[in-house]
Amino acid sequence: MARPEKRLYRVIFYNQGKVYEIFAREVAQGNLFGFIEVAQLVFGEKSAILVDPSEDALKKEFESTRRVFIPLHSVVRIDEVDRESALKPRVVPLGGSAGGDTTESAGPGRVTPIYTPPNPFTGR
Repeated sequence: MARPEKRLYRVIFYNQGKVYEIFAREVAQGNLFGFIEVAQLVFGEKSAILVDPSEDALKKEFESTRRVFIPLHSVVRIDEVDRESALKPRVVPLGGSAGGDTTESAGPGRVTPIYTPPNPFTGR
């Protein structure tokens, strides 16, 4: 009997000046209009010797979360990936943050949201 295929998705989205990259088993258009629903978050197996602080912080941020609803305009990319061997959830700060180097691989020009609503106070 064939074993059911476990799909794995990499979801990259923009949130509060950072780019989040998370992995999940379920990704769908949510019941909330304009949101992507992400469920069953997956994190890499933790080794007793090596602990990645950025992945650990991300895991703590989402530890009690059953589903994540991400605004459609914040989604950069969703990929279906083949294997879990390269699981590395991460948060990449964009340039302009304190102590951040804008020459890193994820500079401010690398992520362009599809739509950003204008600020009602400034009109921009």
